[in-house]
Amino acid sequence: MDEAKIKALISLLDDDDVEVISQVEKELMAQGGSMIPFLEKEWEQNFNPVVQKRIEDIVHLLQFVLLEDRFAQWKKTGGADLMEGLWLVCTYQYPDLEFATIKSAMEQIYYEAWLDMKPDMLPMEQVKVLNNVLFNKLKFSSNTKNFHSPANSMISQVLESKKGNPLSLCAIYMMVAQKLKLPIYGVNLPSLFILTYKNENSQFYINAFNKGLIFTKEDIDNYLHQLNLAPIDVFYQPCSNIDIVARVLRNLIISFEKLSEMERVDDVKKMLHFLTGEKY
Repeated sequence: MDEAKIKALISLLDDDDVEVISQVEKELMAQGGSMIPFLEKEWEQNFNPVVQKRIEDIVHLLQFVLLEDRFAQWKKTGGADLMEGLWLVCTYQYPDLEFATIKSAMEQIYYEAWLDMKPDMLPMEQVKVLNNVLFNKLKFSSNTKNFHSPANSMISQVLESKKGNPLSLCAIYMMVAQKLKLPIYGVNLPSLFILTYKNENSQFYINAFNKGLIFTKEDIDNYLHQLNLAPIDVFYQPCSNIDIVARVLRNLIISFEKLSEMERVDDVKKMLHFLTGEKY
């Protein structure tokens, strides 16, 4: 579709006829994501608030379709790259965010940790180094003041503010650890996301929300007992990257519900369904 045709269609967004508006939206949507730059340019040049709002709605729909496509590709890889999955979640709210921005910030954290790692360190010593770099040197901390803020589920925001919830802090910790070749993985506990250091010789647990506190299986037993929950295997063993991103989306649903942003709640529910097949 040439630019003149696009401009002609957009001019019809000022029409009062619902059927006309619907047809225009259908034709613009049919062009796919390539239409977004044109629409954004027209938004800047159009000072009619009604038309601007309709352009915004179409852009949002196009961006959401693109996001679903990207999630589909990521899911096909089995969620191989957790960083990519977390970036995709961010692009829902920050569609212009570049993957390279997150990757660069994570590379810097990795470099800081790599400098302090020494050969032949014991597992506990490796974890203490990571704890020191993340929580003392770089000052990452738990966001207890705004625990349910959507920003806590956006890795780009957590990397910037250095404050997050259990899941986002664990995700950053885990990605740095795995780049250092440490066997550290996420564990899906009820109401709390934690990490496990697991190799053929030993297994223990790490609470990134509490500055990397190390604890044992017995501590998890006690935690589950307090919640009156049966000690099933999933509460002790590593979960997948898809599990992690799905939990991020569930957290976002709760965050947007608390803010009464129901359109966003519906969007994120669609994303969760698309990723896992579950209906929230």
